[in-house]
Amino acid sequence: KGKKFYMDQCVKCADHQYANRDKNHCLQKSVTFLGYEDPMGLALACMAVFFSVLTAAVLVVFMKHRDTPIVKANNRALTYILLISLTFCFLCPLLFIGRPSMATCILQQTTFGIVFTVVTSTVMAKTLTVILAFNVTSPGKRMRWLLVSRTPNYLIPICTLIQLTACGIWLGTSPPFIDTDTNSEHGHIIIVCNKGSLVAFYCILGYLTFLAFGSFTVAFLARNLPDTFNEAKFLTFSMLVFCSVWVTFLPVYHSTKGRVMVAVEVFSILASSAGILGFIFGPKCYIILLRPERNTLYGFRNKTHSMYNEGSES
Repeated sequence: KGKKFYMDQCVKCADHQYANRDKNHCLQKSVTFLGYEDPMGLALACMAVFFSVLTAAVLVVFMKHRDTPIVKANNRALTYILLISLTFCFLCPLLFIGRPSMATCILQQTTFGIVFTVVTSTVMAKTLTVILAFNVTSPGKRMRWLLVSRTPNYLIPICTLIQLTACGIWLGTSPPFIDTDTNSEHGHIIIVCNKGSLVAFYCILGYLTFLAFGSFTVAFLARNLPDTFNEAKFLTFSMLVFCSVWVTFLPVYHSTKGRVMVAVEVFSILASSAGILGFIFGPKCYIILLRPERNTLYGFRNKTHSMYNEGSES
């Protein structure tokens, strides 16, 4: 510990100070945070902007080709909701970068929790839509009614409302606040957002993981359906990436401090969002932009028929 000497008396430096090399004087610690002037903060901010612009570009592509089979086959409304919410997911890390304030501390976790709930519940709704679409020819009218009435779409407001309630309880009992970390970096006072209640934070994260794991399970069970564009398989891989990122996040998050801890959470948000964007929309953009001959009604039926025959033979 740093000491300040007065004649023959040794005094410990205050928390906002540190000792010089000679251990005979206390120096003021500099205030720091994960900002845009920090190389790590700048890199994460650039990644967030790049992926948000990329997601917006994908949305434009899908809207421009909204009347083509590949867009129609994958539920346009859910596709638009997923792309818009993913755009906000990529912009969410910008709340973590820069000097923390009371407003940003509260918005960080609530925005993260709510937007990701919309994403995971939309993926689950898309997965159930795929299953219903391939079971609509089975005896009975219930499957057809569920598909026509767009029942899976109601999952989005229901799941989001549950997350909104959880966030409201969190903010009403023990909301996030501005805090300082004087021990992580020598000579620096790091301004961070304290989550207030770690239990509430893990409940929010656990609920997201539950939705993602539910989507993964349903999509995995439906992976062998003769889907023309392998929607179920892509949904399975996207949720697998999402779950893997956040399961890995927990031990890494607890082993870091200060600015690195904030960067770990930001990177996890970007990585999980990029996994969903890449696995679900990458193959579709490939077909729309580079293989337009497969994005026709004839190609749609032809490939579906061939895949169905292959499945029957096996």
